[in-house]
Amino acid sequence: MRLLFEMDKKDYEYCTHRFVRNSARSIIIRDGKIAMIHSLKYDYYKFPGGGIENGENPVEAMIRETREEAGLVVKPETVKEYGYVHRIQRSDMDSSECFVQDNYYYLCKAEPEAVRQNLDAYEAQETYTLEYVTPLMAIQKNRSVGASPYNPMMFEREARVLELLMSEGYF
Repeated sequence: MRLLFEMDKKDYEYCTHRFVRNSARSIIIRDGKIAMIHSLKYDYYKFPGGGIENGENPVEAMIRETREEAGLVVKPETVKEYGYVHRIQRSDMDSSECFVQDNYYYLCKAEPEAVRQNLDAYEAQETYTLEYVTPLMAIQKNRSVGASPYNPMMFEREARVLELLMSEGYF
């Protein structure tokens, strides 16, 4: 899979250990808009997807997470690799820990009708909502996020992937 870009803060020189948490995300485009999860609580957008569990491959994780977060049932035969973003930085939680994450993105199609979401407690608290939006709307929203418990690199990562998709003619 191709490397889309790297996000390296180079702020981990004093870290003594690493925490690796890879994720897989879906890119579902319909009628010129993209399926995104909108956190109503913190007002940002993210691609449907999330962490890869032990024993799961990235495609399996993307399909599972997309169904859980968005209620979208991915058609497995439509899945195509898009690329990944490599992120590395000192952990926000532990200054001796280096956080490393590869975020794998897959182009795919989903069944026309959504099913019921199966949200984790924090996702329900944030009121994760599936929305089809223009890429520009999501980019603008993510670059103006106010206070949130998340590292701003997450919002910028999603904005940059959307910009790549636009520059490559997906919209």
